[in-house]
Amino acid sequence: MGHWTRRTALFGAGAAAGALGYRALRSQNPTLDGTTFTGTGSRDGTLNDASLLSETPIHKHIILTEDPGEALVAAIRSEMKEARENGRPVNISAARHSMGGQAIPLEGHAIAYDNGRVEPDIANATYRAHAGARWSQVIQTIDPIGFSPAVMQSNNDFGVAATFCVNAHGWPVPFGPMGATVREIEMILPDGELVTCSREANAALFNQTMGGYGLTGAITAMTVDMEKNTRLEPTFEKMPAGVFHTAFDAAVKDPAVTMAYGRLNVERGSFFEEALLITYRETDDQSDLPAAAGSGWMSHVAGRVYRGQLGNERMKSVRWWFETDLGPLVGGGETTRNSLINEPVVTLDDRDDTRTDILHEYFIGFDRFPDFLEVCRRVIPASYQEFLNVTLRFINTDDESWLSYATVPRIAAVMSFSQEMTVRGEADMARMTRELVDGITAIGGTYYLPYRPHPTVAQLERAYPLAAAFAAAKRAMDPDLLFRNNLWDSYLEQL
Repeated sequence: MGHWTRRTALFGAGAAAGALGYRALRSQNPTLDGTTFTGTGSRDGTLNDASLLSETPIHKHIILTEDPGEALVAAIRSEMKEARENGRPVNISAARHSMGGQAIPLEGHAIAYDNGRVEPDIANATYRAHAGARWSQVIQTIDPIGFSPAVMQSNNDFGVAATFCVNAHGWPVPFGPMGATVREIEMILPDGELVTCSREANAALFNQTMGGYGLTGAITAMTVDMEKNTRLEPTFEKMPAGVFHTAFDAAVKDPAVTMAYGRLNVERGSFFEEALLITYRETDDQSDLPAAAGSGWMSHVAGRVYRGQLGNERMKSVRWWFETDLGPLVGGGETTRNSLINEPVVTLDDRDDTRTDILHEYFIGFDRFPDFLEVCRRVIPASYQEFLNVTLRFINTDDESWLSYATVPRIAAVMSFSQEMTVRGEADMARMTRELVDGITAIGGTYYLPYRPHPTVAQLERAYPLAAAFAAAKRAMDPDLLFRNNLWDSYLEQL
């Protein structure tokens, strides 16, 4: 793609309790030496995740290649049986893009799939995604027949079932999280039973599994909605940050707008004072859509500009100019829905072994967005974290998931930091995170659970009032606590 796209702009969207998360971190990082984090990969006998800070000892890591169906179910049951007999936990993962061990079982059986299959059903506008299907496979399968995922994460590397388990969202409007587009799931319960769950059958289990972080069982297949792929054209509007929520609200309520997101200026001298709103509408000509493309040359140039911001306020100014002025001039042309979302994570790779990219995400009601800006202006610049980007997306109400982060329509603020891989950097990130969570929950917002385990247990309870009920339901259906990860070990087990 030789034009400006959303990917180009993204470059891509109590002390005692607080110590608990940090102790969990230390227990999962045998390479933490008091000065720096070393051995940032996954060594033999360990697994890590996208943070590079969650190196965790495991019993074994297996990748199942059995064809979806009876052979796969038998393989999963076999691993579950062995783990139960030896008192070890089980966890199913895909890309492990979480950042706090939410996809890793401590001293347990870490299971992944390499058997993704996607079967479209044009008549019902759905597709059946088996076991290990990734979003790239979904696009590859349904793009040629003129369809697109209704909602997916912002990158195509991740697993479809994993997206449901963290109830991730995308940026098409007017949708809520991805779970809202799932019709049905097939899963193996902790006792080994294979069940089908939907809004009609086993509805409570369906809602617990949606955003349940794999703690309720092992998904083997899903039926998911798809939308027509369309040719789109962007509109760019720069404005004061204080009015962004009003403009964004109007945009997502416009039936003509099918994709929308925003940005905020991250220069310290004008931090969160300017905003950019990008909206996409269908063009008049919807014939002969091109195949879904990958990264264009501007995405790679933009990626270098994005990395150039590190420790360089002048480059942050250049990046903002790049997004708001140059980009729309040289590349504000037509694209397709699938091309906008068909992007791998590697485009944003920092290639720096001394630093790691850390994500935060917060969900704020439209009416409290000005308060959110004030919280961030107070907290973030006072840290020494390198803040590189924030993307603003729309999330419609999720009244189904037990661990819902959008009980009303909200703006999602996806933040990207570059953190030095030192004890000092980790301690500063933990302090800043807890301050942000306190400030944002005080204005009725929530934070997202798949990232670093820095919030306190009390903060999680405030942000997720059904967390204790979820934990109780988990214990009832899985009394041996077979399915576990660090979200359970460090947080939900305490409730």
